[in-house]
Amino acid sequence: MKIQFLGVGEACDPTRFNTSLLVTAEGRTTRHYILLDCGFTTPHRYFLDCREADALDALWISHFHGDHFFGLPLLLLRFWEMGRAKPLILIGPAGLQEKVKQAFALAYPSLLARLRYQLRYLPVSPGSPPLRAAGCTWQAAQVEHAQPALALRLSAGGRSLYYSGDGRPTPASAELAKNAALIVHEAYRASGETPNHSSIGASVSFARQAGARMLALVHLAHFEREQAEERLRELGPDQGGLKVFLPEPGDAIVL
Repeated sequence: MKIQFLGVGEACDPTRFNTSLLVTAEGRTTRHYILLDCGFTTPHRYFLDCREADALDALWISHFHGDHFFGLPLLLLRFWEMGRAKPLILIGPAGLQEKVKQAFALAYPSLLARLRYQLRYLPVSPGSPPLRAAGCTWQAAQVEHAQPALALRLSAGGRSLYYSGDGRPTPASAELAKNAALIVHEAYRASGETPNHSSIGASVSFARQAGARMLALVHLAHFEREQAEERLRELGPDQGGLKVFLPEPGDAIVL
């Protein structure tokens, strides 16, 4: 499993793009490409590296805030322009299909009816049985955020990625993250607390308790990036066997 960080920033970050991951999951004979979240800036960043209309197999939406969802109309418009024919799987919270229709009604009112490829909606609920799609197993848990939001555990080939989306951990998300090889966690604040968001210290504690080997900190407040870098220097790169790092857009890691 390969994870590429298309973006690592929060909604207002002017240089590091909205947080979004491109996951490549390889089986013995197949390769699947999966996009995790699609904010304002994600489509432009995605198409810098991905030029094939039919490459993407599935898209995960953690919740419906703009920096995680509002790039979807542009992404699908570009696929249509490129002549995509392959169905696209959309996976996310309950109400996903209706939210997509609402977004397109505002952005490109006639586009959904003109798409030459099918959208397959797979809504998931916290605690529901694992879902199999695009060569992976998908499991979700609720996190604490300003609106309902889901964390994701994505597993393939004996490896698991935990992606927090946006929000503070919950007992359910802590259970979901156990023994994941990589945890990608939002840490909006370098220190202190912000309602509905995590911090570096809280994310490190969460990853340690989960038994993860690696923790990537994303979604940092753009005005606290320097403080975050200093905070990590103070902590050190190895936290009792846990590697902690701040990825940049374009960085990639293989599990």
